[in-house]
Amino acid sequence: MLEATHLTKRFHQGEIDVVAVDRFSHRFQPGITAVVGPSGSGKTTLLNLLAGFDTPTEGEVRVQEGEKVVVLSKLDEGRRAELRLRLMGFVFQQWNLIPTLTALENVAFPLMLAGHRLKERQERAAALLAQVGLEKRVKHLPNRLSGGEQQRVAIARSLALDPPILFADEPTGNLDSASGERVMELITSQARKGRTVILVTHDLELARRADWVLRLRDGRLVDG
Repeated sequence: MLEATHLTKRFHQGEIDVVAVDRFSHRFQPGITAVVGPSGSGKTTLLNLLAGFDTPTEGEVRVQEGEKVVVLSKLDEGRRAELRLRLMGFVFQQWNLIPTLTALENVAFPLMLAGHRLKERQERAAALLAQVGLEKRVKHLPNRLSGGEQQRVAIARSLALDPPILFADEPTGNLDSASGERVMELITSQARKGRTVILVTHDLELARRADWVLRLRDGRLVDG
């Protein structure tokens, strides 16, 4: 469960208050929810609030952790980071792979942070890379992979700890149409497995593939 209630974020710019997200409320369900809107509508700020990278000025984000529900803004940064590691996966437009690590090592990295043993990390990472069609690229560094391949490594990494929530921020923005289609198929397949996927995109064609579409304008939910 991931739910936002009256979520608001204000920034101070000189003597002016800028409202980036304005009283956003929504309960996210398993499946794909696309968040769309023009540049500056608050999409990325909203994602950062939902994931606990930032804290709201008002309102709250609640997430299910086992048998209890926790409010992200009431946790310190260390606790939020630990919760993100276990419950959330992230796929970004820029991939954010570690350039000095192989594909296998990049995917295994969250498992290392979570304290898994080397053999378990390697086996899990190899299995995930096979799922995204990169079993022959496990030893390649990111600079030896195409953009589409790097994004598939990023998807595999996001699934390393089997998180129930997956955030995808413009995941096909830097890809050609064929690579973007494969990446969306992978993301869609994860939603079918019962994950809650929040897809941030400006691409309305991409958004039409989601189960629900939320439209932001000036930080406000105007449709959805």
